[in-house]
Amino acid sequence: MNAKVTTTTDNIDDIPGRRTVDVVAFGIVTSAILLFTATGSVIGPDVVRALMGQSPGPDQFILNAFLLNIAIIIFGWSRYRELNAELVERTREEAAARRLAETDPLTGFLNRRSFGMRADVMIAKARESGRAVALMMIDLDNFKQVNDFNGHAAGDQLLRQCAARIREVVPIGSAIARIGGDEFAIAIEYAPAQSGHIDRLAEILLKQLARTMRVGDTTADITGSLGLASTTRNHRAAEPADAQALLEYADVAMYHAKHQGRNSFSWFEPQMAEELHLRTELEDKIRRGIPAGEFVPYYERQMDLGSGRLCGFEMLARWQSPDLGLVSPDIFIPIAEDIGAIAELSEALIRQALQDAKGWPRELTLSVNISPLQLRDPWFAQKLLKLLVESSFPAERLEIEITESCLHQNVGQVRSLLTSLKNQGIKVSLDDFGTGFSSLAQLRSLPFDHMKIDRSFIERIDTDRDAAAIVRGIAMVGEGLHLPITAEGIANVHVLNELRKLGPVKGQGHYFGAPRPASELGEWISAGTALRGESAPVSPVGPDRPLRTLDLETTTSNENRRSGRA
Repeated sequence: MNAKVTTTTDNIDDIPGRRTVDVVAFGIVTSAILLFTATGSVIGPDVVRALMGQSPGPDQFILNAFLLNIAIIIFGWSRYRELNAELVERTREEAAARRLAETDPLTGFLNRRSFGMRADVMIAKARESGRAVALMMIDLDNFKQVNDFNGHAAGDQLLRQCAARIREVVPIGSAIARIGGDEFAIAIEYAPAQSGHIDRLAEILLKQLARTMRVGDTTADITGSLGLASTTRNHRAAEPADAQALLEYADVAMYHAKHQGRNSFSWFEPQMAEELHLRTELEDKIRRGIPAGEFVPYYERQMDLGSGRLCGFEMLARWQSPDLGLVSPDIFIPIAEDIGAIAELSEALIRQALQDAKGWPRELTLSVNISPLQLRDPWFAQKLLKLLVESSFPAERLEIEITESCLHQNVGQVRSLLTSLKNQGIKVSLDDFGTGFSSLAQLRSLPFDHMKIDRSFIERIDTDRDAAAIVRGIAMVGEGLHLPITAEGIANVHVLNELRKLGPVKGQGHYFGAPRPASELGEWISAGTALRGESAPVSPVGPDRPLRTLDLETTTSNENRRSGRA
């Protein structure tokens, strides 16, 4: 629906104390005219009689006063027009200054301060009439990614398009504001019995924002996370909620929607505030824990499935918090990504892993997962090379793993980065293959050394025909492209036996033991080197599935977090 909404202050008559005329100048001119009329009525007859030769003429003093009145009228009227024009111009400037102070120049919406005042007025009027006010908070998902890739000009263009789409569907009489970089707020008055209308409006807004947008010569796909709060809902507050309180409630609900998978909306519930408080504490603990060395690398064995020989280790992240104990990466990885700490965390882990791997036999490799955020850093290759030089670790023993989803963000930048790493001797592996939408053309054009089949297929290879067919197909693709295959998530001997039918394949997973810290790898390394060239099976371990870490996706969806890898 096409809606007219409250976004700016355009009417200069709304400015308090505004005067449209100069009263003093107008009074002087009026007085001069009255005096002119009075003196004119006196000297007029004398002038006529003088012209007829019947009188010596008007009194000289009165005549001078009359002429002076004429001069005053001419001067006063001119001055009155000048002052009035100046006053109108000043009033326009004041109105423009007020618009700048109350609105967002990019979108034309209200800003945070003026939105709060406007929403408070709406809330007061709604209470008097028995109606309710709902407040929406919208945060654009993935906006920073688009802004970083395409520049701030493209980001501004995207924000203007989002603003136009919001304006199209918001009802008449609502107030809209841009209150942050990519955050919008909307205040809507409605009948309490028709709260379902607010749900439908939220759904429409999310659909509008999710439509592909044109940004310069490219397209951008973003979504929104939306939080809702209302004056008629229970917020556990002693006093009725004002605009500021509703903004805080809606903000909490918005973050709840974002953490639930994004592109969704949530109404505020009191327990959400407690969850947000806990998350804030976790964020602070993560920021403090990185420089304190609380995040440590664990290692999962990578085996040659044909010979049972130990080939190397994949580094996995663990958080040994002094307050919380051993925290699952499924909890801290998404938070570290959201607060922008994942690159620092990953680099700290890689630095420690390189020191640990220096003591391993030279034939053993070290694999580390790289975040999509790090791949957007044009200096990442140089940073990784610096870590290798500092640790004196051979580049040819290091293998980095990137997820398939990274290929869709900026193929050109990824290709340049991977080529730079390859030139240093570092091997590159495509991780979680089969879960994204990589094309064969991309696989051929990018300099990969290995390909890892995602655990979601491997775990069902012995029970699911479709999964088995997919794994065989991926193995054939790897053979055709001369890319060795690694299977992750091997949980039992049945899966192992199925994978051995595929030919030369490396594997890792729970069957070969839960990940261990560097201090506990001695037994594995001794056993692994003793089995070199033999076909002896490796004994299985207990039934608990190990946690894996640092699957550095930028999304927080459960589907993309299933492995929790680092």
